[in-house]
Amino acid sequence: MNVRMLTPLDRLLAGIERALETVAGTPEAHRPSPSHHATEAELDDKERRHAAGLMRVNHTGEVCAQALYDGQAALARKEENRAHLQEAAAEETDHLAWCAERLHELESQPSLLNPLWYAGSYAIGALAALAGDKVSLGFVVETEKQVEAHLAEHMDKLPAQDERSRVVLKQMQEDEVRHAQHARERGGIALPFPIPQMMHATSMVMKTVAYRI
Repeated sequence: MNVRMLTPLDRLLAGIERALETVAGTPEAHRPSPSHHATEAELDDKERRHAAGLMRVNHTGEVCAQALYDGQAALARKEENRAHLQEAAAEETDHLAWCAERLHELESQPSLLNPLWYAGSYAIGALAALAGDKVSLGFVVETEKQVEAHLAEHMDKLPAQDERSRVVLKQMQEDEVRHAQHARERGGIALPFPIPQMMHATSMVMKTVAYRI
């Protein structure tokens, strides 16, 4: 039986399809949302808007994660590293679906600027891949490190009684820690100054805007 190898055009078309599914489709999780085991709390209008703003930021973060992994996988030099990035992206799809579901429960919607966030993040991921697999994997390590801290911050900021949102963020955090560990084990290197600082500044802009729009 002949196995057809994917051409650059095949990869491009597949990437476009994933982009459209991420920013405009309905993501399908492979794992059930952790929130299904938590009771829905009574939230007043202010608390609901605040929780929705935080979950919109997290949803946008997962859109960015998809784009970063897609950009890195598209230009990864080793097939095993490409497979690792695609596997991590599949778990990020779970996160995307969980956040979308929680936003719907909170009577809100994703960021209207998600196509812009996706395009920018894809370009960053592709540039990281062009620098070589060790740098690209190092980018994964630093990204997940910052995301882990961001999720911890949001768990503290959520309304105290909003356990459904909190358990989603907790599972996401555990997954991000594992992604960073696997990338480090595969040879990811520490990124030099000022790259981590620039990544943090960019994420702050995204969080500020996505909370509102």
